[in-house]
Amino acid sequence: MKLTQQVKAGGCASKLAPGSLRAVLDGLPTQSDPNLLVGFDHSDDAGIYKIGDDLALVQTVDFFTPMVDDPFTFGQIAAANALSDVYAMGGKPVTALAIVCYPQDGDLAILGQMMRGGLSKMAEAICTVVGGHSVRDAEMKFGYSVTGMISSTRVRTNAGARAGDTLILTKPLGTGVITTALKQGKAKDEWVEAAIQSMTTLNQHAAAIVSMHDGIHAMTDVTGFGLMGHGREVAMASKVVLEIDTENVPRLTGALDAIKLGSVPAGLLANREYAECIVTEDSPGTVPGDLRTLMFDPQTSGGLLISVSEEQSETLLRSMHHAAIPAAIIGRVKEGDPAILLR
Repeated sequence: MKLTQQVKAGGCASKLAPGSLRAVLDGLPTQSDPNLLVGFDHSDDAGIYKIGDDLALVQTVDFFTPMVDDPFTFGQIAAANALSDVYAMGGKPVTALAIVCYPQDGDLAILGQMMRGGLSKMAEAICTVVGGHSVRDAEMKFGYSVTGMISSTRVRTNAGARAGDTLILTKPLGTGVITTALKQGKAKDEWVEAAIQSMTTLNQHAAAIVSMHDGIHAMTDVTGFGLMGHGREVAMASKVVLEIDTENVPRLTGALDAIKLGSVPAGLLANREYAECIVTEDSPGTVPGDLRTLMFDPQTSGGLLISVSEEQSETLLRSMHHAAIPAAIIGRVKEGDPAILLR
C-alpha cells in the first residue's frame, strides 16, 4: 500500500489554512491565569505553564496524514515534527501521548510500523510515550501530544526579534512540494531521500546549541505555515521587518524542480493567502517566481528560524556547522511596521 495515495493531502500540508485558524482563535474568549506564560495569542509553537519558581511545562500537540509511503518512516516524521515545537520554545521533551486515526478495516501491521517508527524517534529524544488515544477514520493520521520541561526564565518565543538581529534557518525548504511530487508520481528518488533525511532529523541538537549561546532573541520552527507564514508571526509579534535574502535560503534538491512540474500543495496556496499581505520585494519581479513560491511551502518537521544578535550570529553558525547542521544566514531584522521584505 502506498500511504500517500490514501489521503487527499500529506503532512503539514493537510492542516487548516492559517488564516481560517487565526480567525477562529481571535474570536475565542481570553483566559486569565498568572501561571500561563505563553498562550495561543501570538501563535507560538507551544504553550508554557509555570508550575514552580523556576520551572514550567511546555505543551504541544501535532498530528497529520502521511506524506511518505513507508509507514515506519511516516511514524518517525510525525514524532520528529511533534517534538520540534518543544525544542522551538527552548524546552526538553519528557512525555508524549500518541494520537491515532485509522480505518476500522485497515491493515494493523501498517499501524504497528507507524507506531514503531514514532517510538524510535521518541526514544532518540529520551521522551517517554505514556499512552495515547485512537479513533476510527477513513484517512489515517498519526502524531503526538508532547509535554516538556523548561526554566521559566529561559523561554524562547517568536516575539523577541530585535532590529539589527541576524536570521538563521537550520534546515532547507522544500518538503511540501517534494512530497506533493511524490504523491503525484513525479518525484525523483534522490529528491525524496533528501526530504526524508531532513524530516526525520530531530531539532534536538540545533536547540541544544542555541541554549549554549547568548544573544538569542526569538525562535520558532518552520512547519505547516511555511517560512513566510511563520515569518509573518515573528514580524507581527516582534513588531519588526524581516529582510530575507532568498538566494541564501537553503533548499532541498529538487524543490524548485517540483514547483516547475506543478507539484504545489493546497497548503502552499493557503499560506500565500495568509502571509502575502505583508510580503514585499524591492521591486516587482526581484525574486524569481519559483523561488518566491518556495518561501510559502508548508514544511513538515522543518528547521528552526532563529533571530540572534549580529555579534553572536557567526559564532552560532560555526557551532551549527561543527555539529553537521545545515544552517544558513538568510537575512536580518530591521525597524519598521511588521513586514517581510524579499531580496
